[in-house]
Amino acid sequence: MAKILIAEDDRISQRLAVKIVEELGHIAFVSPHGKHAYETLMANNDFDLLLTDIMMPEMDGQQLIKTLRGDQQFNDLPIIIMSAVVGISDISNLLKLGATLFLAKPLEREELQDYITRCLGDSGRHLQN
Repeated sequence: MAKILIAEDDRISQRLAVKIVEELGHIAFVSPHGKHAYETLMANNDFDLLLTDIMMPEMDGQQLIKTLRGDQQFNDLPIIIMSAVVGISDISNLLKLGATLFLAKPLEREELQDYITRCLGDSGRHLQN
């Protein structure tokens, strides 16, 4: 069972992401914006995966990725971007910044489940069931 942090300000997207994470048997934690997510990760560095939106108040997803990737303790943390408002060049830039995968909104259950499974399998962390 993995601990997954979801940085998302939209309540509907929050609930859907939490439901999908929990259906996979993982534990979901929600942060309402990037700054909260960053503070949560700094206080508790045992998360296995970060799902983050891009467009959020206080600290957007792009700044969150830059900040996390600038801190060595988060080098191996898989980060999945969830967004409806970016183009191809934006996606490319986010991946160059250190995002692991990009997922377009609206979220599709099977696609998000596949991405989560891939990231947790690739992370090199040993998860306990």
